[in-house]
Amino acid sequence: MQAPATLVELLGQMLSFNTISTHFGGPVGGEAALAEHLEKLAQGWGLKTRRCPVPEGNFNLLIACEAVPGGEWLLGESHLDTVAVAGMTVDPFAGKIENGRIYGRGACDTKGSGAAMLWALKEYARGSARPRNAGVLFAVDEEARMTGAQAFARGELKEFLPKLRGVLVGEPTMVKPIIGHNGVIRWRTITKGKAVHSSDPSKGTSAISAMLRVIEAFETRYAPTVTGRNPLTGKAAASVNVIRGGSAVNIIPDRCEIECDRRTIPGETAEQVLRERDAALAHAGVALEHDQLYVTPAMSDEPGRDFHRWLSPVLTAHGCDATGRGAAYTTDASHYAAIGAPSIVIGPGDLAQAHTKDEWLALDQLELASKVYLAAMRQG
Repeated sequence: MQAPATLVELLGQMLSFNTISTHFGGPVGGEAALAEHLEKLAQGWGLKTRRCPVPEGNFNLLIACEAVPGGEWLLGESHLDTVAVAGMTVDPFAGKIENGRIYGRGACDTKGSGAAMLWALKEYARGSARPRNAGVLFAVDEEARMTGAQAFARGELKEFLPKLRGVLVGEPTMVKPIIGHNGVIRWRTITKGKAVHSSDPSKGTSAISAMLRVIEAFETRYAPTVTGRNPLTGKAAASVNVIRGGSAVNIIPDRCEIECDRRTIPGETAEQVLRERDAALAHAGVALEHDQLYVTPAMSDEPGRDFHRWLSPVLTAHGCDATGRGAAYTTDASHYAAIGAPSIVIGPGDLAQAHTKDEWLALDQLELASKVYLAAMRQG
């Protein structure tokens, strides 16, 4: 595959790679294949590349222009993975261009951001105005577990902190800055029973019946207490969204499980949330277990306020609304902000276009985002 001649061509190449998350049935090595392609492109453009290890054999790709050794850094970040393509009405990997839009899975979420950042970095490296070091991280596994962001936050990002201006995390925001957002805590709850033939249920114990009492306690004693609200990011929330149980219609089930989702607002901690959950579910009066705990902290706007003030003139100069906003969803930025890295979520496209049957990105949004990223790199 030849080096792209334009930003749009770069995005088209990125869309041609199947990077559906393996958690959603995607191919093993899909993200790595795209990362290797971007690595070769970046090296051909004279940029430095670094593979940053992620558990289970994956890696993030860091591409950098170190223009001022020992100087300040500005980082961008975009994730490589996408959700599944079932039900799509456009070819998810063709990058079709029509009526000022480019179509394909990930065009909006978030290969568009990644392409815009990398193109801006290429242009920055070739220019004469290079007041700082700049880099772009292509992270893996955002859509399912955020293992890429967590690994980078635990490791390589700490190297940048003493000289870090901030991290621009690419997500579809219509090139408007998200300076705070909610977090999420997810877990699986399990009840167990005794399996017997359904001709005599009295000899067994139904795990499903036990789970019904757990769900009732969740819905009546836990969810109603989740009333927190943040003026920027909105409301906290709690819900049961998956249930599995039983193996056959003529067997009393010996296992049932649910998967729960708890949206947290800035200031809430995992310890607090789990303590309140346990107290409420104790009213079910049944033995239960919890596992598969997944925590992404909420991102407060406080650590990034100076970074937002610094970025605002760049946005205003390009006709963008620089007003800081909040969001109810969560992003990789949570993990960067949690270790003290000022972070702003900003990228081309509208969230309403992400994960859809005809996912697309407006080309003018793509070009605008790249110009903003480049101007931020050059900002004095």
